[in-house]
Amino acid sequence: MYTGALAFTLAQFAPQDAESKLGEGSWNMKVAAEICPICEGSGWKSVSAGAERRVTRCDCRLQARSDALLTAARIPKRYEHCELAEFDTRFHPSLGPSLLAAVKFVEEYPLEKTGLLLVGTIGVGKTHLAVGIAKALILKKAIPCLFCDYRELLKQIQNSYNESAKTTELDVLRPVFEAEVLVLDELGAVKPTEWVWDTVSLILNTRYNENRTTIITTNFEDQPSANTVRSLSPARAAARDETLGDRIGDRMRSRLHEMCRIVRMEGEDFRQKFRSASFR
Repeated sequence: MYTGALAFTLAQFAPQDAESKLGEGSWNMKVAAEICPICEGSGWKSVSAGAERRVTRCDCRLQARSDALLTAARIPKRYEHCELAEFDTRFHPSLGPSLLAAVKFVEEYPLEKTGLLLVGTIGVGKTHLAVGIAKALILKKAIPCLFCDYRELLKQIQNSYNESAKTTELDVLRPVFEAEVLVLDELGAVKPTEWVWDTVSLILNTRYNENRTTIITTNFEDQPSANTVRSLSPARAAARDETLGDRIGDRMRSRLHEMCRIVRMEGEDFRQKFRSASFR
């Protein structure tokens, strides 16, 4: 148990002339409680390999690094529980190949740095899978990752233009540009404008040029925009569902095909399925 709080409480009620002694004692108690019994605070532990002995990083340092990387990844609380091991395909066996692709990605990274584009309708588990990949990379390989919600990111960039804002556009974008692995959730969820297209182009092109890995989820079918499908009449083009090409532009869709492998996820909406089951 951590003793710092106990020492602080005792110090409040200590006589004035004993303050320095108690402070020294509480410091010793705190240090003793925090020193790892395996490495004795060095961060290294001895391991035996036959007749040889060598040293390796202690588990306490690895755990501390993992905790720091998880915090830095900015995974929303709603998705903190998401793990690849918890991705249940029993209700939708068709999602099995998607899970296998995610597991393979973690195993092969960083030898294979091509990203993933997870495409599917609402509620099939795209975000769960993307977060599970990021957490596996952090916990198993200590790879720095960053989670960004596409809508929230654009909102933060727009807010940075406010004169009263304490952050600049570059302050918002720098972590997105520099993250070793970026999870960009819900790509295309914002109504496209010239500014949105320019911003998406800046993010994707920067990461492409720096050869950084990006994992993307989208609810929009990976098809070209209506402008490039010449066989569609104006009426049919207006009536059809929007595609990824419509939402981010055909040029950036083509860039994504260079950056990512496409993983198509098909199944029912998990959230609706279990919400309905709870009322039966």
